[in-house]
Amino acid sequence: MPLELNVGDIVRMKKPHPCGGYEWEILRTGADFRIRCITCSHMVMLSRVKFEKGVKKVVSRINSDNEVENL
Repeated sequence: MPLELNVGDIVRMKKPHPCGGYEWEILRTGADFRIRCITCSHMVMLSRVKFEKGVKKVVSRINSDNEVENL
């Protein structure tokens, strides 16, 4: 079952980016995900399957009122 993720959510990945950052912002969802490293702003496009395997936890979510919910 797919994770409930939305544009604007911040996720923590299992492996670090070469810059040392673990946290990524979701920019696009669907069959593919576009994510941006919070530390260096590098953008990456991943398939849904590869992205969901790499997610460790959701750090914060954007709710329906565009407010940030820290988890």
